[in-house]
Amino acid sequence: MQTRIGSVGSLEEGKDPVTTTRTSQSKTLPLRALQLFGFFLALCIGFSIISIYTIRRFGIYSTATTVKSTFVPCAEEPNSLDHWRKPPSSLLHSMSDKELLWRASFVPRIKKYPFNRLPKIAFMFLTKGPLPLAPLWERFFKGHEGLYSVYIHSLPSFKAEFPSSSVFYRRQIPSQVAEWGRMSMCDAERRLLANALLDISNEWFILLSESCIPLYNFSVIYQYIMKSKHSFMGAFDDPGPFGRGRYNYNMVPEVNISKWRKGSQWFEVNRKLAINIVEDVTYYPKFERFCRPACYVDEHYFPTMLTIQTPNLLANRSITWVDWSRGGPHPGTFGRSDITEDFFKRILEGHQCRYNDQPSSICFLFARKFAPSAMEPLLQIAQKVLGF
Repeated sequence: MQTRIGSVGSLEEGKDPVTTTRTSQSKTLPLRALQLFGFFLALCIGFSIISIYTIRRFGIYSTATTVKSTFVPCAEEPNSLDHWRKPPSSLLHSMSDKELLWRASFVPRIKKYPFNRLPKIAFMFLTKGPLPLAPLWERFFKGHEGLYSVYIHSLPSFKAEFPSSSVFYRRQIPSQVAEWGRMSMCDAERRLLANALLDISNEWFILLSESCIPLYNFSVIYQYIMKSKHSFMGAFDDPGPFGRGRYNYNMVPEVNISKWRKGSQWFEVNRKLAINIVEDVTYYPKFERFCRPACYVDEHYFPTMLTIQTPNLLANRSITWVDWSRGGPHPGTFGRSDITEDFFKRILEGHQCRYNDQPSSICFLFARKFAPSAMEPLLQIAQKVLGF
């Protein structure tokens, strides 16, 4: 019996150590947890101190700032209507001619504009360098802002120095050398048209030289161009040696001799015809290869191409008066002594032409060639004779 009791007692005693051990563990665990928490806290404090020191030492904040500054808000992306309807803020660009002509050939298929579009005339000056008659043109344009745009194609080496108040200020386009009578001359004209087409408000395009002057005030010329059903490009069939005599039969089948035309280099075209010119890849190779001096391509390329494509849109005459009465390959040049009222009466009066299929005595809106010496007398006589 005692043994059993001892056994039972020993079993009870066996329970006591177990109970004692559990009690000691429950007291030990909180202490270890506090130790671990303290170690973790010290580690965090140490890491924070190291981080602050690293930021101050190596400027990590500046890196974060740089990354943030490169972010472009969505509002600045070119996906709004303003991006398409407003003209480029600068005429300078890095496009090649191939890229420029492609970009300029974009045409909206919906004819009605979803904004108030005020059509403008693009005045395109093809020149080697300075514009000696600029003061006269400044007076001509004054007060008609929003109705015109100005573009200048000069030699690449020429750097214009117009004041910021001038209508010619920063109006030079990226250019290349243009040689008289060669395809590079037509390239320059296409380059002018293409740059002007980037402004969706330009509706009419007039090619001028540095020796051209306007014969009427801006309002008269604007109304004349705007109301015309035709574009003013000379395109006539000259059977003589300086017309058909320049034709090369290698140009068939694209260009047949029956459609071979000649005209003045100085033209006015509407937007449709301007796009036809810049997008052309059919006639350009033929003229580039087979119309070289004594075939002067600037007198034949555009007149022939547009006669083939859209003959009903051409007035078949130029609106720039030129005097060929003196003979030779170049027209007459007029200086200081030529500028008189009688001289302008000879230009403005005694002409007959057709305007919108009706007889008209107003046939020329511009004239050339005027030397720099003509500038002063032109300014003196402009208001009385030219109306501005």
